[in-house]
Amino acid sequence: MTETLSSTLAQIFPWPRPVIDPPAAYARLRAENPVVRVTLTGGKRAWLVTRYDDVRAILADPRVSADSRDPGFPNFGFVPAEHERSFLRMDPPEHTLFRRLLSKNFMVRRVESLRPDIQRLVDETIDAMLAQPDRPVDLVEHLALPVPSTVLSWILGVRAADRAFFNKAAEELLNATDVTDPDALPRALRANASLRAYIGELAAEKQAQEDPGDDILGQLVLAARDGVITHQDIINSGLVLIVAGHDTTASMTALGTLTLLQHPDQLAELRANPALIPAAIEELLRYLTIVHLIVLRVATEPIEIGGQVIPAGDGIIPLNLSANRDDAHYPDAATFDIHRGARDHFAFGYGVHQCIGQQLARVELQVIFETLLRRIPTLSLAAPVEEIPFKIWSPINGVLKLPVTW
Repeated sequence: MTETLSSTLAQIFPWPRPVIDPPAAYARLRAENPVVRVTLTGGKRAWLVTRYDDVRAILADPRVSADSRDPGFPNFGFVPAEHERSFLRMDPPEHTLFRRLLSKNFMVRRVESLRPDIQRLVDETIDAMLAQPDRPVDLVEHLALPVPSTVLSWILGVRAADRAFFNKAAEELLNATDVTDPDALPRALRANASLRAYIGELAAEKQAQEDPGDDILGQLVLAARDGVITHQDIINSGLVLIVAGHDTTASMTALGTLTLLQHPDQLAELRANPALIPAAIEELLRYLTIVHLIVLRVATEPIEIGGQVIPAGDGIIPLNLSANRDDAHYPDAATFDIHRGARDHFAFGYGVHQCIGQQLARVELQVIFETLLRRIPTLSLAAPVEEIPFKIWSPINGVLKLPVTW
């Protein structure tokens, strides 16, 4: 069965989306057409894959590619220039090379060593939030955005004196979908150019040093010095880490706070027993699955899945948000339950392209939520949920503002 973009995608992705739950079309597709062909803008064909087991199988299948240069890749109208392609849109062995270069920065031991510094940062950030003279306070501006951008500046190797610029540019880059601000997209484009130029300049400075340092940019400079990668690869990798590692954690912080405030009984349980917070974060990751329309693939050979045969060259859209709400895998999947124990979710993807920074995200979220709940026990929303501005047409779901008080 083939459906058009307007008849299927418009039902699945109705923006603006002022709710956390996915649209009902997800459940309809899982029940009736779990693997369905759609026509994208421009006539390109792609297949939506909606069930948990099928999404898992697709993301583990060596016959699918993440290479955005493939003519069938479902780009949704945006095709990055070849010189700006990041390792997220590469296949092995190219992709493997970059993961090997970067992986040591995100190993569990390395990330855990950052926990005391992250704790100090979160405490200082909440101190500043509590000191604001007026309420309500925007949790996005005063907590969700500054914490992950500062942590990223540490591991990337951003100069301390440049962190204010870095944080501001990262914020503007990630606010491109704010339709309430007509200058948001132009500012985001300028921020993209500024960040690329800054990463390039910083990499050039490090290249001129005998010891470029043991941060991520320093490590990539050494690889470029050895001829393994190029200067442009350093810029592309730095920018994708900013987007992937900053916006995701910021959005999870804001949407996670909103979700917990909407479930006061479970929120009270977490305050009474902080040992439950790691499991609660896994459930938030599953329940919200903020990263969507980023996990994209193309078939390199015919693939039989869910009763359909996807021809070679067709795009594939594995709907990880739909998979994470599949009752066949997670009973009563639409219910938020901090006791579910759902660590096998697809919030970080699956397979060889699974998010390289997932352990860092977990530690940041654990510290943020434990500290926020402990230090502000009377935290509450300062606006009705229907008035909270959600992102528009963003591949990473989130809110632009979250007014809170206490």
